[in-house]
Amino acid sequence: MIIAALIVLAVGTYLVKAIGPVAAAGREMPPKLQRLTELLPAAMLAALVATQTVADGAAIVIDARVVGVGAAGIAVAFRAPFAVAVLVGAGVTAVTRLLGWG
Repeated sequence: MIIAALIVLAVGTYLVKAIGPVAAAGREMPPKLQRLTELLPAAMLAALVATQTVADGAAIVIDARVVGVGAAGIAVAFRAPFAVAVLVGAGVTAVTRLLGWG
């Protein structure tokens, strides 16, 4: 029964993901919609970072993660490569926790 449910869910997920490209095949999107679709990945990533940084269940928590994300943001503002920004964020978070905040 569980295997059948998993197969149905997998097929359903595949079909839902396939509807968009199949429906839009051979058509050009309006320029505004094209621009919006280009911005969606960045917006989704920002939302994910924000929720993972300050959310702890139903509570909002300000701790070392916020400091680390801020440091990574500063590294990005100074045009650091992505890997460097990640390492800066992780390092600052670790040091902040080591100092007792978080």
